[in-house]
Amino acid sequence: MRLFVAVVPPDEVLDDLEEHLEPRREAGPEIRWTDRHQWHVTLAFLGSVPEARLDELTEALALSAARRDPLVLRLAGAGAFPNPYAARILWAGVDQVRGDLGKVAHGIRNAASSVGATPDGTRFSPHVTLGRFHRPTEATRWIRALDAWEGPAWQVREVALVESHLGQGRGRRPRYEVLAVLPLRTSRAG
Repeated sequence: MRLFVAVVPPDEVLDDLEEHLEPRREAGPEIRWTDRHQWHVTLAFLGSVPEARLDELTEALALSAARRDPLVLRLAGAGAFPNPYAARILWAGVDQVRGDLGKVAHGIRNAASSVGATPDGTRFSPHVTLGRFHRPTEATRWIRALDAWEGPAWQVREVALVESHLGQGRGRRPRYEVLAVLPLRTSRAG
């Protein structure tokens, strides 16, 4: 099973982002734009995990998530990986209005590692992938066009364990299936 853990923005946030991107999509034939149902903030990419570990993994992730308070996030700004001058990926940034998404991601990664589902070693960089360039591209015009955008803030009360089915989505893109919803802490003790 190819798995990742993510924050999935609510519909009103996705609606706002989609409305902002729609007039720009036609101006960017060099970009393969991601579909709305693929928009998420990856906390940990776990890669291939044996199905036999799924219950143990889900339990460890749920315990980790339950230790963290809800967050308030906002999608805003833009950037590119690996850099704006040889971009392969165009992304929307994540503003942490309240809480520390990095601590949530760190806890999730540790929990996954503790049951043998070691996340990839990439540094946590919260973003939503908007599209992929067909070849390395100078993307500063795209970053400028998207950088001033700021979406509505929302409260994050849960994270999701998601399975990626490669090549099963529209245009042979991945299809995502939420396997478990993992609530963050619902109240503070003491």
